[in-house]
Amino acid sequence: MGAHHSHGPAVPMSRRAVVAVLSVLVPLAVVTLGALVWLWPDGGRQDDTAQAGVERRTGTIVAVALKRCAAVPEGSPRPDPATCGRATVTITAGPDAGQDVELRLPSGPGAQRFAAGDDVILLHAADGEYQISDHDRAVPLWVFGAAFALAVVAFGRWRGLTALVGLAITFVLLLTFVIPGILEGRPPMLVAVVGAAAIMLSVLYLTHGFSPTTSVAVLGTLASLALTGLLSYGALGFARLNGVTDDSALALDMSLPIDTQGLLLASIIIGALGVLDDVTVTQSVTVAELARANPSYGFARLYRAGARVGRAHIASVINTIILAYAGASLPLLLLFSIGQQPLGQVLTTPVIAQEIVRSVVGTLGLIAAVPVTTALAALIATRRAAPAGDDTPPGTPQPDRRWTRRTAATPHDDDLFAPLPDDDFFSPRERRVDPPGNALPVAEPDRPARHRRRVDG
Repeated sequence: MGAHHSHGPAVPMSRRAVVAVLSVLVPLAVVTLGALVWLWPDGGRQDDTAQAGVERRTGTIVAVALKRCAAVPEGSPRPDPATCGRATVTITAGPDAGQDVELRLPSGPGAQRFAAGDDVILLHAADGEYQISDHDRAVPLWVFGAAFALAVVAFGRWRGLTALVGLAITFVLLLTFVIPGILEGRPPMLVAVVGAAAIMLSVLYLTHGFSPTTSVAVLGTLASLALTGLLSYGALGFARLNGVTDDSALALDMSLPIDTQGLLLASIIIGALGVLDDVTVTQSVTVAELARANPSYGFARLYRAGARVGRAHIASVINTIILAYAGASLPLLLLFSIGQQPLGQVLTTPVIAQEIVRSVVGTLGLIAAVPVTTALAALIATRRAAPAGDDTPPGTPQPDRRWTRRTAATPHDDDLFAPLPDDDFFSPRERRVDPPGNALPVAEPDRPARHRRRVDG
């Protein structure tokens, strides 16, 4: 349930429901577009932040000559013998393409190993000197990307293709709007909110189509993002976190006029969006499928049934979030373990406290997404338009539709997975005896008379 996002025709919406949804989505789209135009970066600061006089070029190592490593002071880490020596590199890009240069291998703690045939990245300084910087991973990454795209399209077909297009839009907005806007000194939280809204509106509709379920997912994601932003703002102020927890944040704070606390807020919002759309789309589609399979379900029953699915989904997602943060912080946790610091001191360090706040706030936003989206989806599903061809005059009493699915209420009538009297085809049927002695099975109210079977006594 919820594994597929399209089963049969979409559940129609009433005109009042359509107007209510559009009255929220249209202003949201207009405000988001206007904010994108207003906050769009002009690229004025990128030249200032680039390293002056240093260019990146590519090359290929043709030979490596190792030698004995130099002596190091007592107590200092000893270099890897495979990193001591010189390499002959053929330059493959730039004005010096085709020339061979002899360069010193990078050495020291954490230095990478290089061998003949490796493609490398070279740094070309203004004085004409070259330096080996890193391995050139362009080809492996292109191979991985092609394999990923082929697998998505082969499994998802048209839906997989639209998902790839949505992923491309996400990267474009992050690389051309969010990151440059923050670098230019725009308010990070405002840039993140506008960028997240643009990603949400474009990607969700592109991937899942213009449908009532997608519109409900968009509204649920918007409400959950707003709650996540408010909780993040209050939590960071209450925990006294300013976003400076490592060397990267400190370098940004010292070299650029960036609000590091706002940057942390932006990272929480962008990170929450990636999981929120999964939860909201699943809840919206689940409720729509329940309404289609059980037309007699009202708002309360649809909400309870959808909430049961949402609780199971949230339980697994919470574990995923915690494991993801633990995996990203594993080297840091190992350092704390080596230092044998008390657990209370470890948890109150800025870097660990920041991850705890990020996890808690993101989880609260996800938990709120389930009841909000489920309630909206149930409300829309119970306001469906009348079926095509229904020309019953207004005000005409309608038959009791409860008998379309069951013969009588059961003690567990609210349980989605409770067995229904007509669910088991092979269950024994109640029989009655007519006066002539002929036994007939009791016909259910919604079963046509042609299905009755006469049995001679």
